[in-house]
Amino acid sequence: MGAVLRAAEGSPHSPHRPNAGRGWWNVLTPESEGVRTLTPNPLHPANRSPATMAELQEVQITEEKPLLPGQTPEAAKEAELAARILLDQGQTHSVETPYGSVTFTVYGTPKPKRPAILTYHDVGLNYKSCFQPLFQFEDMQEIIQNFVRVHVDAPGMEEGAPVFPLGYQYPSLDQLADMIPCVLQYLNFSTIIGVGVGAGAYILARYALNHPDTVEGLVLINIDPNAKGWMDWAAHKLTGLTSSIPEMILGHLFSQEELSGNSELIQKYRNIITHAPNLDNIELYWNSYNNRRDLNFERGGDITLKCPVMLVVGDQAPHEDAVGDQLWGTKNLIPASCLLQVECNSKLDPTQTSFLKMADSGGQPQLTQPGKLTEAFKYFLQGMGYMASSCMTRLSRSRTASLTSAASVDGNRSRSRTLSQSSESGTLSSGPPGHTMEVSC
Repeated sequence: MGAVLRAAEGSPHSPHRPNAGRGWWNVLTPESEGVRTLTPNPLHPANRSPATMAELQEVQITEEKPLLPGQTPEAAKEAELAARILLDQGQTHSVETPYGSVTFTVYGTPKPKRPAILTYHDVGLNYKSCFQPLFQFEDMQEIIQNFVRVHVDAPGMEEGAPVFPLGYQYPSLDQLADMIPCVLQYLNFSTIIGVGVGAGAYILARYALNHPDTVEGLVLINIDPNAKGWMDWAAHKLTGLTSSIPEMILGHLFSQEELSGNSELIQKYRNIITHAPNLDNIELYWNSYNNRRDLNFERGGDITLKCPVMLVVGDQAPHEDAVGDQLWGTKNLIPASCLLQVECNSKLDPTQTSFLKMADSGGQPQLTQPGKLTEAFKYFLQGMGYMASSCMTRLSRSRTASLTSAASVDGNRSRSRTLSQSSESGTLSSGPPGHTMEVSC
């Protein structure tokens, strides 16, 4: 004999309703074998009285993570940050495109109504060697908590990549840009904020020209938007007669002053490139970069970047025309890369473009000055309407404290130093990018 359900005395509800026992009713202890008594559940919306609703509205539930014995909140925060960095190793994927397979690594989870941060590295590097110091920097953690990020490796540049067979036709930079839609389609991402260095900056700029509706912003470090002219071609050929591929790539990445100084950073990257197991693949990427087409930016024309852009260059960026100077007896007082950024800046929409020249950063600002670049990137995102409530970076806090201390000694001199320090720091306005800015930091 089946169990008998009996409604509580005086209950207006029938036990034969379809939802009986599924939230509208509370099941009490059986009065006898096979018999259960039901009473209306006062917490179900159908049974709530005004008094019950008032009581529920006054209830506030808070959840706090308990601290370990003797652990301060600051130590708990640092431990949580270290654990998250250690555990967040990213998920690596590969997708087939019309121009071959491309590998990319995703960190974090997509955030509603926010684009993904997509990076593309320079020649001789992969996403780790190019961007890891920047994205592991302490002040960058606030940014990466708010955005999912995708690090794209050029074909054959990922760790453990096999060497391409002899005669392999490596994609052009334009074709590498055409691989990005396949990545976004695979991930079901609709928009990105691109961060590119050197060849990667060119690739992202080309992609933005072809797919402007999918790019919300670009950070372009050391971009060269021009094709190589015949003088550049002659200089490149002459260099190839006397220098190896690793030496030429190092000359592309770092200035002669940096290479001569042979710092620990230079030794590290010289060893990475010289002993790379995929050096043949790197040479193919290098050749594609040297055979790039002109981006043909035109201010006010149809061929221009329609999103906010931050152009970044180090004040000691490499002299890529150093051999040309020796050939033709000329000597530029300004590094060639800086001139390229100025030229590129002049061809873009001044209401959408910021130009950042970083002091003491050499040829790779994301490696040598991750703190300053993080600060500039945060202001750039705020100008786009993201992270409006973000706190100052440690660099900003340090600068503010220093200037506040100086103000107690000499107010007028402090005001002058504040303006000078702000200009030297490369601080970008957190409002909408309304004008072209040339600042040094």
